[in-house]
Amino acid sequence: MNRTFFPPLSRREVLRQSFGGLGALALASLLADDGLLCASDVGTANPLAPKPPHFPPAAKRCIFLFMSGGVSQVDTFEHKPALTKFADKTMPLLPGLKGEIAANLTKNAIAMPEMFPFRPCGESGRPISTRFEHLGPLVDQLAFIHGIIGESNNHGPATLQLNTGSVLQGNPSVGSWVTYGLGSESRDLPGYVVICDPRGDPTNGNAVWSGGYLPATYQGTPLNSKGPAIVDLNRPADLSAARSRRELELLRQLNERHAQRSTERSELEARIAAYELAYRMQVAAPEAIDIASEPEHIQQLYGLDQPQTRGFGRQCLLARRFAERGVRFTLLVHGVTNSQEAGWDHHGSIRGNIKNAIGEVDRPIAGLLADLKQRGLLDDTLVVFTSEMGRTPYRQLGSSPDPDKVGRDHNQYGLCSWLAGAGVRPAADAGATDEFGVRGVGEEILMRDLHATILSLMGIDDSVLTYLNEGRFKRLTDLGGRVLGDVLS
Repeated sequence: MNRTFFPPLSRREVLRQSFGGLGALALASLLADDGLLCASDVGTANPLAPKPPHFPPAAKRCIFLFMSGGVSQVDTFEHKPALTKFADKTMPLLPGLKGEIAANLTKNAIAMPEMFPFRPCGESGRPISTRFEHLGPLVDQLAFIHGIIGESNNHGPATLQLNTGSVLQGNPSVGSWVTYGLGSESRDLPGYVVICDPRGDPTNGNAVWSGGYLPATYQGTPLNSKGPAIVDLNRPADLSAARSRRELELLRQLNERHAQRSTERSELEARIAAYELAYRMQVAAPEAIDIASEPEHIQQLYGLDQPQTRGFGRQCLLARRFAERGVRFTLLVHGVTNSQEAGWDHHGSIRGNIKNAIGEVDRPIAGLLADLKQRGLLDDTLVVFTSEMGRTPYRQLGSSPDPDKVGRDHNQYGLCSWLAGAGVRPAADAGATDEFGVRGVGEEILMRDLHATILSLMGIDDSVLTYLNEGRFKRLTDLGGRVLGDVLS
């Protein structure tokens, strides 16, 4: 260097002039650690850094309870006395239907009464099935959406539409859109976590939590229901933390160098971010999933002390632990692909099967709501209970009339879902279904309306949350959804 332009400095002068710079570096590090530094202000952008919502949100995070298989609304949350009146009689033809449902009604479909009695619950006196022994007393915390219409009467497309907004493969899931729009509050855990039924995956498998055409960083991170929660997370016993950090730093440098030469950077950037997150998760994840550290009374609250409720109880307890650690979106799946015994696809033996299915989830869900509330988390956490479709009020065509063997068919017009928690109006209803529970009456409620409502509670305008793909700005609600103000506080 030319000493004319860079005169020698004393040690005191060096410290004085560099003091501000060192302070700025320290501040930047602290802000980055806390997720408060804008991605553009750091060398490597963190795609999961918190992002501002479009408007003040009611909820900071979402726990999405997906009941795979098609929950029968008329055996759970919608009391229809007409089914008892018409029991074992031919169903009347109903207007406004098409496809398989309309065709079945022309084939002497036989009405079938509710599998179990309903009883009024809460101060609102809302009737729900007596099988919900634990959730029934909490019913005033719930807001119901009735008669949600799907585009398909088959599990595959219906499951995709509920979880991704489209009946076609390759689209981002609800959790991916939420983490894309808002980032994550947690620096050491994934922004989007998936916990499936211990007995297996739902229809379409990982397409249910796929990131689709969004950058790969935003896809769900599944936790194993058996064995290690996250495979290959922990480093080998003979590998020190310092050496692991050096290896990771080398990988990061090589990946970044390659990314500079690549036009398709999404996968590389996601891999860089995943390596960094995995390194931090080696400490954070084992602590987060350590449900054995929970007091005995909390484990009992979720039903971990009973074989029937232990599986979904573990899922719900993990969801609460992730919520309090800043995970933005947690998807819990109950039910296995097209299973009557391990899910909600009750084409036969519905009386016994739905009794078992409700028994598996009733206590854990009630425990989750109670636990979130007592910790103050329900004030800023949205809980969604839903399935991909409802079921018919008439018995499965061609099935045995034997009460122990009879079942119900699919109903794309009759989905009933409920919301609870942040921004939700207690004991509210959006929409209503006809006297048989076949389909909604009044203004139609579409699947994208459910999605728009969820996004709105999270502070997201569904018309603004877009991503350019194949020359088109795409969004979860496609043509746009209607926010269901009747269920908002």
